[in-house]
Parts: sequence; C-alpha cells; structure tokens
Amino acid sequence: MAAPLAQSRCFQHVSREAVARCPQCERFYCRECVTEHDGRMICRTCLDALLLEQEASSRGLFKSLGAWLLAGAGYVFAVYVFYQIGRVLLRIPSEFHSGVFFE
Repeated sequence: MAAPLAQSRCFQHVSREAVARCPQCERFYCRECVTEHDGRMICRTCLDALLLEQEASSRGLFKSLGAWLLAGAGYVFAVYVFYQIGRVLLRIPSEFHSGVFFE
C-alpha cells in the first residue's frame, strides 16, 4: 500500500513534500508539478497525454466530416452529370430514331 499523502514526496522533486496524487499515474507530486484540469488535479505528463488523445479524436471527427462532405459533393456532381446527359438525349430529334439520318 502506498504511503499517505502527508508522508509522501514529489515524484520529480524528491526534496519537496507532495500535495496531490495524480489519478492517472497514481504518483505523488508537489504544487509545481500538478495542474487542475476538469476539476481534478493531474500531473503534466498525464495532462499532455490526455490532451493529445482529445486532439486526435477531434481530428478524427474532422476527417470523417470531410469524407462525408466529399461524398456528398460527389453525389451532387453525379446527379448533375446525369441531368445534363438527359437534357442532351431529349434534344435528339425523333427522326434520328426512325433511321432517316442513316439513309
């Protein structure tokens, strides 16, 4: 079992007494080594890892959003192309289908 907070020393500064324990890595730290994030005290190393993870997940959201936007743009482009092809086909005179043009 770990020593109580009052008897513990900082993980990085052995000469200083610990004031908080990081909930992620469960190490004791002094006032300089911890910071408050989302209402809890966390060490700098764990905070950096947490922020990188959050940044990566938000980047993933933008990538998937970009993929959906690109797919939507492709769909709209395909509909436009087929619409234009339909307009061209409607402009072909009916005599063309009777074979008059080939005689």
